[in-house]
Amino acid sequence: MSGGLWAIAFANEGGQALGRIRLESHDTYMRFALEEAVRAAERLEVPVGAVLVGSDGDLIARAHNAPISQCDPTAHAEILVLRKGALRLGNYRLPGTILYATLEPCAMCVGAMLHARVQLLVFGAYDPKSGAAGSVVDLTKVPSFNHYMQVVGGVEEQACARLLEDFFRSRRKTV
Repeated sequence: MSGGLWAIAFANEGGQALGRIRLESHDTYMRFALEEAVRAAERLEVPVGAVLVGSDGDLIARAHNAPISQCDPTAHAEILVLRKGALRLGNYRLPGTILYATLEPCAMCVGAMLHARVQLLVFGAYDPKSGAAGSVVDLTKVPSFNHYMQVVGGVEEQACARLLEDFFRSRRKTV
């Protein structure tokens, strides 16, 4: 889904309506995530960025990959944006939120999003090696889990993939 206005209805696990919102476009928020991914690349981190948006369209938090600089294997953009969002909202549960990531999240990140009760995941590039939102495995709809996420993939896919390709191409040249 890109361009123009779009609307999404949010409901809790029991199907009770939590509201309906209109946002400008997935592309707008994905561009914020891309800005974060560029920041990661500038720091020689794998260029993945993420933003967390509230059900009202408010930008709650932004983050980029930082496992090398933070010496932390869990410092993926998605984990960092969830941490920042939870602190800002004062709650480890983030119902009704939308997480935008430039790359399809891994199993760790999808697991964290499910525990946080993120409503919608929107990602850019697919990850055929470790994507856990449909490419390798789909953890967003495991029947025995008690929370499910809606997923939209391929938003600004070319720009997100190009940033990753360029980064790894330049890294191979310097090694």
